[in-house]
Amino acid sequence: MKFTHEWIETKPWLLIALVTLVVSVGGAVEIIPLFFQKSTTEPVAGLKPYSALRLTGRDIYVREGCYNCHSQMIRPFRAETERYGHYSVAGEYVYDRPFQWGSKRTGPDLARVGGRYSDEWHKTHLNNPRDVVPESNMPNYPWLSQNKLDPSEIQPKMRALRKLGHPYSDAEIAAAPDELKDKTEEDALIAYLQGLGTAIKTRN
Repeated sequence: MKFTHEWIETKPWLLIALVTLVVSVGGAVEIIPLFFQKSTTEPVAGLKPYSALRLTGRDIYVREGCYNCHSQMIRPFRAETERYGHYSVAGEYVYDRPFQWGSKRTGPDLARVGGRYSDEWHKTHLNNPRDVVPESNMPNYPWLSQNKLDPSEIQPKMRALRKLGHPYSDAEIAAAPDELKDKTEEDALIAYLQGLGTAIKTRN
């Protein structure tokens, strides 16, 4: 019996096992080294874990599916870095679980949106995007300005993240509910957006 390519193709289960083996080895060779590189496991200079308000805003960002249309991954291509600034690096997203990198570009990339527009611009944009970007096909999010945040939910979340390695202090966790008091989901989401891409600027 010859162990040939044609012979393997006649054995479906053997073919599946060999393909799985090859893909697993190839994936491991590409992925495992990343866990030992400082550039992918250590935060960039100046990066801090999300504040209580920004952490809540990030959850709203995920809940509303913003990542389905907006990526947060500027590529190291000249056209992109000239338009947006420094390309995205893994160290910016050390405190993201999971990170929001993506390749879909239905909407603009948000990796460097922090500080580009005022809070008022973002409020108008979330309520009716066409008021500031006439060609936008983004949905309206009027309920975000009406929904109040629940301060009681933030401390357990921050304690869980601290167990995963986020350096929250006892004082930060204790003060978290006050940071969310009388805030809306819109306030939280804007706080999250206004922080995107700002840490890398302190690095340049």
